[in-house]
Amino acid sequence: MSTETGARALDNPVWSALHGAHRDVAEFGPAGLAARYSTDTTPFAGLADPRDPRAWADLAELVGPGRSVWVTGLLTPPPGWETTVALPGVQLDGRAVRAEPAPDAVRLGPADVPEMLELVALTRPGPFLDRTVELGTYLGVRQGGRLVAMAGERMRPAGWSELSAVCTHPDHRGRGLAARLIRAVAAEVRERGEGPFLHAAAQNTGAVRLYESMGFALRRRPDFLGLRTPVKEG
Repeated sequence: MSTETGARALDNPVWSALHGAHRDVAEFGPAGLAARYSTDTTPFAGLADPRDPRAWADLAELVGPGRSVWVTGLLTPPPGWETTVALPGVQLDGRAVRAEPAPDAVRLGPADVPEMLELVALTRPGPFLDRTVELGTYLGVRQGGRLVAMAGERMRPAGWSELSAVCTHPDHRGRGLAARLIRAVAAEVRERGEGPFLHAAAQNTGAVRLYESMGFALRRRPDFLGLRTPVKEG
């Protein structure tokens, strides 16, 4: 994987993913300067160039007036856009992480979505919708037939895959389940010749410390912004 190409992809991960591995779940603006995931997979959208007002106008056309969308990166929305959530984040490079299969992990798919949604609602690792499971590999650990931990893939910019939806039921924490699943998903990412990376909320210091102890390294500090598109007057 080219470091230069990889760096560019991670600078604008949603845009890169929607023009590559996730093009089949992408929706594009009329001018081709904005794109978003289908709304039943993940709420994120990307811009060809966040500094270009035309890209923001294209995203507004794509999403529709007064509608919600999420973006990430080092960006400032233009006038008329309402910021409903501003969450400082970290982007972590996982190329130094030891990746290895987890023998007790099971592969999760569409039939497991109701249980996955229940676990996400309890632990709140971030957005997870009805078709998020289709974005990549999801692995879980079951105890007594019950799903108690999971991790998977979300954005897949060129040469990379974002590990996401890392969560463990509160009754099963402290047993290293999250770390095992992260290493197992990372192993599948490596088999494709890609590099694992992570996004996390900067305020979630416990999770960030766990990731850093596993070998993840801080790359940059993007924001996660929940936005409402401008409402057209008249």
